[in-house]
Amino acid sequence: MLNLQAKLSSKVFKEDIEQVPTRNGYGEGLIDAGEKDERVVVLSADLKESTRSQMFEDAFPERFIEVGVAEQGMATIAAGMANYGKIPFIASYATFSPGRNWEQIRTTIALNNVPVKIAGHHAGISVGPDGATHQALEDIALMRVMPNMIVIAPCDAIEAKKATYEAAFNAKPTYMRFAREKTPVFTTEDTPFKIGRAEIFWESKNPEVAIIGYGPLVYEVLIAARELARTDLESMVINCHTIKPIDEDTIISAARKCGAVVTVEEHQITGGLGGAVAEVLAKNYPVPMEFIGMPNHFGESGSPDELLEKWGMKAKNIVEAVKKVIKRKTS
Repeated sequence: MLNLQAKLSSKVFKEDIEQVPTRNGYGEGLIDAGEKDERVVVLSADLKESTRSQMFEDAFPERFIEVGVAEQGMATIAAGMANYGKIPFIASYATFSPGRNWEQIRTTIALNNVPVKIAGHHAGISVGPDGATHQALEDIALMRVMPNMIVIAPCDAIEAKKATYEAAFNAKPTYMRFAREKTPVFTTEDTPFKIGRAEIFWESKNPEVAIIGYGPLVYEVLIAARELARTDLESMVINCHTIKPIDEDTIISAARKCGAVVTVEEHQITGGLGGAVAEVLAKNYPVPMEFIGMPNHFGESGSPDELLEKWGMKAKNIVEAVKKVIKRKTS
């Protein structure tokens, strides 16, 4: 195994690993960005506590705007502010932004190519008891199809802080996806992060499959890689935190080296990371693929762990997908 200790926490597989919601990293990143540049402003759609935007309000009350339950107006106001030199962040649940205000994001932000940062919170099925209406499982597809839009989904709270800070200064419309639940913190302050560049978190000596994921499920991928290694199945784990622009070079290189790919995401299989990776490989280096994600279904109420278990997004499901794709590769 290569790269793991150099890039990840020494406690990555410990039972007492720290657990923090990725949304906390968003709030911390906002403060860092706000301290660096007074042009940074934050808008909230009546969800400042849940989205951790309140952290920015506490630090910079004069640069915080509460627009109320008005996601369409929030996007349009932010577009105007960006057009006149501000760096606005807009935050709501992902089902509402970009779910409810997609047309305003498209027309006032992306079409004009102004640097508004859209923070979609409580994304994925792990929102849990809130149920299908609040479980954004289509947001990556909605946003990656949009011209000019950058799409990022950090794997833990530390990476979320880095992503928020970097997004503030990339001069582009940017969508960032955050989870509600506490999830393992397995990167460190020294773990490399750059928008548009995927990172290899695990690489066996002779990997037979590349497992590519984003968001908190990357931790499940690492657990799966460890289990595979115990049965002499070698793998590579790639944290593809930037879905757009996707790191084509790393993906093609991994496909050439491994000959098979599994993608993992807490999102509809259609239109998400799996589709993005398939597009890259179909054009450049086709290999057998398997897809872990939501299989053309809406979510439902339940605990986060119950839902991830039911819909096949746990480490054991990744192991099964790896064995399946390797069998296809060798048949």
